[in-house]
Amino acid sequence: MAAGDPIQRLVMRLARLPGIGEKSATRLAFHLLRAPESHARELAQAILEVREKIRLCSRCCNLTEEDPCVLCADARRDGSLLCVVAQPTDLLAIERSGCFRGRYHVLHGVLSPLDGVGPDDLRIRELLARLEEGGLETVAEVILATSPSVEGESTAMYLARLLKPLGVRLSRIAAGVPIGGELEYVDQVTLGRALEARRPLF
Repeated sequence: MAAGDPIQRLVMRLARLPGIGEKSATRLAFHLLRAPESHARELAQAILEVREKIRLCSRCCNLTEEDPCVLCADARRDGSLLCVVAQPTDLLAIERSGCFRGRYHVLHGVLSPLDGVGPDDLRIRELLARLEEGGLETVAEVILATSPSVEGESTAMYLARLLKPLGVRLSRIAAGVPIGGELEYVDQVTLGRALEARRPLF
């Protein structure tokens, strides 16, 4: 296929998506060709609608069609608990667990100097403004729920130093052995964290 070929152009565009290599992009392109034309039009329309209608919630910075978002507008949620996550996908993962009924703040990334991502590139100013203004919610505890990667840990430590003077209680999500995991296959850092975060049984 030539570079100007419509199929090749589609493959090239699909291959730009995260987790999609050239082979997967080729399979997707030919699937779209074989599918009814209505499927392709619906997919194109859905992509355009997401780009046109989705924006950031002015309160928590989550992706939303309505402002404030559904979670911020829910009066049943506990405004004294604020869970800070790196990405909207992290928020979705916590919501799927059904274990958290507080509110959220989405940073849209983590600190990564090697990638040129600094504090000004994240939604940290909005977080500080939110904690300082109070208003609808009086936050008693901020849960730093960034991933236990090098970047996630450095982001959590940076935020902890920044938020400590505000007098709010700070906590970090625990990291340890996954359910169903075998100890012999767990890395040393994770195992160490699991021992440090141990809790009494009775």
